[in-house]
Amino acid sequence: MVVQFKVFKKASPNGKLTLYMGRRDFVDHVTSVDPVDGVLVVDTDYLQGRRVFGQLVCSFRYGREDDEVMGLSFQKDLFLASEQIYPPKELEATRLQERLVKKLGANAYPFTFKMPPNAPPSVTIQPGPDDEGKPCGVEYYIKIFVGDSEEDRTHKRSTIVLNIRRIQFAPTKTGRQPCTIVRKDFMLSPGELELEVNLDKQLYYHNEKITVYIIIRNHSNKTVKKVKTSVQQSTDICLFSGGQFQCTVASVETHFSQKLHKFFTRRIFCCREGCPVNPGSSLQKELQLLPSLDMNKDRRGVALDGHLKTENTNLASTTLCVMSTLLFLPHCALCLLYCAYHAVRYVYFVVSTTLLANPEDRDMFGMIISYSVKVKLYLGAMGGEVTAELPFVLMHPKPDLRRMMRADSQAQVEAFRSDSFGASLDIDAQDG
Repeated sequence: MVVQFKVFKKASPNGKLTLYMGRRDFVDHVTSVDPVDGVLVVDTDYLQGRRVFGQLVCSFRYGREDDEVMGLSFQKDLFLASEQIYPPKELEATRLQERLVKKLGANAYPFTFKMPPNAPPSVTIQPGPDDEGKPCGVEYYIKIFVGDSEEDRTHKRSTIVLNIRRIQFAPTKTGRQPCTIVRKDFMLSPGELELEVNLDKQLYYHNEKITVYIIIRNHSNKTVKKVKTSVQQSTDICLFSGGQFQCTVASVETHFSQKLHKFFTRRIFCCREGCPVNPGSSLQKELQLLPSLDMNKDRRGVALDGHLKTENTNLASTTLCVMSTLLFLPHCALCLLYCAYHAVRYVYFVVSTTLLANPEDRDMFGMIISYSVKVKLYLGAMGGEVTAELPFVLMHPKPDLRRMMRADSQAQVEAFRSDSFGASLDIDAQDG
């Protein structure tokens, strides 16, 4: 049986080093991360006694390049792993590496990097239409260079830099259906206003509609003039204590307006989508929201999944942590109460820690993404507002196991594709 799959290839500018990798997406399983492995082809005559080193680097940019003046830099590079690839060391090669070494010849050497489990996920902050330079976010790349030691200054002609991604898929088990009830009484008025919000489920996939059930019970003498429902994306920059901001990625509203008739001086009240909710009445409403990148293109500050040049991306996925080792943060109290009430297995913060088995090990080089549905009732200038917020999870579904099968379990290799030039190189599969 001949199996065809993609192998990424990138060569150094002088052509003396060539990197082959079976994939560029590596899955974070919360407690462990897939190892980063590949094969490097080296022109040994070019080395002249020098060695070849490989590094796994996490780059965290938290500011614009235009604002970097007088030596100030808004980028931090974290070296997660560093290994000597040539001369080779003893290494247990995977099945894919064995096949590649067999096809590429004696100058092909396998390598493996272990990615720390507490490293942050790949995230990109979408720049504005007029912004220039690299966008803010967290990205990973492999750097391979020739030198006498790991600290040597690298030269572009003999250096390979290939971006990779750290991704995560939705958990197999989800929590209970999210629900919250908010009641508000008024100091100088009798009765209270009750707002109940429910979601049809807790876990949503990208490009899936979110169904929101709203029940308003007005036992007060106030009038609800407008109801606004929105999906909020929250981003927490771990490097700063106050580095939190929110973006509305989807919204819908129903309101009660007053129009002046052109023939009469009296006002005509227009009722839209069940509003207003008068004293003593109630309203039940079902709304659907679709948070997607298509509705937020060129909008500055929206967090996206870390993306590669040749692939499209989407809104950033939710981050989570295991509740068994939960770190109780003051600004997460609302979500903690919600999760304790519903006894969910995973905690999805509105403002959270990074994707870790132990939140105390969170890395400061990270951007934390989470989502919530916010429902706000507007009662006018004197009545104020009533707000309810429910966190939910937005992630990618776990692919079919056969598609996610490790490349080292494949029997044969048929095709190579060059990531550098966009061309494909076909190699006949011969299984000896």
